Amino acid sequence: MDWYFKVLRNYIGFSGRARRKEYWMFILVNIILTGVLSMVDKMLGLRVAGDEGILTAIYGLLVFLPWWAVQFRRLHDTDRSAWWLLLLIIPIVGWLIILAFNCQDSTPGENRFGPNPKHIT
Repeated sequence: MDWYFKVLRNYIGFSGRARRKEYWMFILVNIILTGVLSMVDKMLGLRVAGDEGILTAIYGLLVFLPWWAVQFRRLHDTDRSAWWLLLLIIPIVGWLIILAFNCQDSTPGENRFGPNPKHIT
């Protein structure tokens, strides 16, 4: 949970680098919380549109900006500009490329976006 709260505290930090563990732990906690909120929505009968629940929708809106920021920093950690996120517009192929970038290890040492976060923490 520490990694999750670290991302939330830095929710407008679009500069710098985010190591792989920080990104994936944030994603894991998001998936778990979204699943729990979805079950609560279904149990309470809270629906906005279709199958989307009110609590899940609110959580998704609240977590969108921190997710976007950590995604920027994750790409920076692999020495890529955040402009690569435009690949998300391309279904499946673009998503797989971004997934591959997110799975790559950090560039060793300092890059144009800052020092390696593995050596800082």
